[in-house]
Amino acid sequence: MTTTNGPAEQAYPGRALGLPETGVGSVASMAARVGAFVIDIVLSALVAWWFTAPEAPRNTSLVVWAVMTVITVALFGITPGQAALGIRVVPMDKDRDRVRSFVGLWAIPRTVLIFLIVPPLLLDANGRGLHDRLCRTVVLRIR
Repeated sequence: MTTTNGPAEQAYPGRALGLPETGVGSVASMAARVGAFVIDIVLSALVAWWFTAPEAPRNTSLVVWAVMTVITVALFGITPGQAALGIRVVPMDKDRDRVRSFVGLWAIPRTVLIFLIVPPLLLDANGRGLHDRLCRTVVLRIR
């Protein structure tokens, strides 16, 4: 007698990508991603305020956020907020045997798409936002 696996046993975010269901290397939760984004925005506002005080930073904080995000994700695959919450951006290479720790120039369009807010909210079955699919990245747990 054969049994079929139920939907809960078959699918979880990242399964089709060969990622584990839980723990290190699994797809990061939306809560962790939003939390990291909030930390990055607050940090950017504080850095911008340091340059503009006593005036409010206004759009300077967006510029600081964009520069910080592009540089840290391009070079290290992680923003300060992501580091604080134990997640990082990982490139999805066709050759999975070759591991890269940085996203490179894909960080630029990825950051632009995050700035638009909607693309990160359009998740697929693997837990990847539209910005991640277009830039061939995935956000994973690192602890």
